[in-house]
Amino acid sequence: MSTPLSMEWSLITQGNEQRVYSNDNLFQVVFDGYKLFPMNEKLDVRRTRKSDQIGTGMIEEIVLKDNTTICKYRLISLYSVN
Repeated sequence: MSTPLSMEWSLITQGNEQRVYSNDNLFQVVFDGYKLFPMNEKLDVRRTRKSDQIGTGMIEEIVLKDNTTICKYRLISLYSVN
């Protein structure tokens, strides 16, 4: 059975983001399935699809592996407290 692939235009973290480096605004979130994101574009960061935007991020690295997507993004601006 093939794995679905989706193109996403916002980062929906579900509260599962993890900071990659303690002194940097680099975060990582792991998604089930394969998801593609535009590179070098500012994207909305949200907790859920229907929640307000909590910030703006830019994708730095995407790894598709074992039916998961590992996404590293830099948080450019934060609109509300995490």
